[in-house]
Amino acid sequence: MSGIYIHIPYCKQKCSYCDFHFSTNLDSKSMLIDSINKELILRKNEIKDPLETIYFGGGTPSILTEVELQNIFDTIYKHYNTSQIKEITLEANPDDISKVKLDYLKSTPINRFSIGIQSFFEEDLRLMNRAHNSVEAEKSIKLVQDYGFDNITIDLIYGSSTTTNNMWKKNLSKAIELNVPHISSYALTVEEKTVLDYQIKKGITKPTDDNQQNEQFQLLVETLSKNDFIQYEISNFGKKDYFSVHNSNYWKGIPYLGIGPSAHSYNGKQRAWNIANNSKYIKNINENILPQEIETLSEIDRFNEMIMIGLRTIYGIDIKRISKEFSQELVNYFNSEIKILESEKIIQQLNGKIILTPESYFFADGIASRLFYIK
Repeated sequence: MSGIYIHIPYCKQKCSYCDFHFSTNLDSKSMLIDSINKELILRKNEIKDPLETIYFGGGTPSILTEVELQNIFDTIYKHYNTSQIKEITLEANPDDISKVKLDYLKSTPINRFSIGIQSFFEEDLRLMNRAHNSVEAEKSIKLVQDYGFDNITIDLIYGSSTTTNNMWKKNLSKAIELNVPHISSYALTVEEKTVLDYQIKKGITKPTDDNQQNEQFQLLVETLSKNDFIQYEISNFGKKDYFSVHNSNYWKGIPYLGIGPSAHSYNGKQRAWNIANNSKYIKNINENILPQEIETLSEIDRFNEMIMIGLRTIYGIDIKRISKEFSQELVNYFNSEIKILESEKIIQQLNGKIILTPESYFFADGIASRLFYIK
């Protein structure tokens, strides 16, 4: 089955670390939502299978009004096969979550919330320039739970210059205390041309520390594993029956449709991505033009992607699948490199799958790059 990702490119304010495509100017929001609905109709024949998931990401999807959100649902349910939908996720910021908003969200098909908490400490939130405070962070989770939503994930960021190990432990303890069943947690990454990048280069803010980030990652893994969380992807921890279906399908290579400015799509053989410009996106869609670039994946591209994704997840790299789907040249290369990494105790074989040893998780991307085939 397939999924749909819908990118809502608006936020109240710019987080210091963010390099995603979004705008703080909401003047074009209604026109853009109209264009999203039109793109959904223009591309309805790209998905033949029943939908399993819908994911509203951004940006800040919780900024949508009741009418805007309902219009998108009306379009999807009219033009796509929704008979098998399991999961519909809405990303939300804590400051957007209120009783009024939840009153109408309760009447929609949404059954999962992804709340951008990032931290329960004011120091961290100020550094990140988040729109909410620590009180709102905790209150938003409790409020969503009070309205009967138990499928909740929160984002937490570790390894910032303001986050001590003790603060990080308290962040994790608070999430556990609040009975959150899924946590996505990432090291603070300094992307070029972000506000945080500027502040660090000017000496306004301290740079991140790799050793501290590694320590806090290990604390993350140890703490959550002791509290019934399963690390099913390097940065994603879920209790039994609470893994993200939508994201898991990404990692399993299942096709999905990306709608909205900058959204990416995948059909098994090609990747496509929409233009990251709101006004050009609106103009093109209104002219019945899909504003996208398409890349056909080569055998080597597919091989390298399978390596990268496999090593980051609990599902691992399927040895039989490598042998079945790729040329003998790539299979021979894979087998020889695997022997080297096994001898270094970086990876291990388990039930026909290649997985990382627990000590290697933090370095997954670097290890994957050692297995990439570069011609």
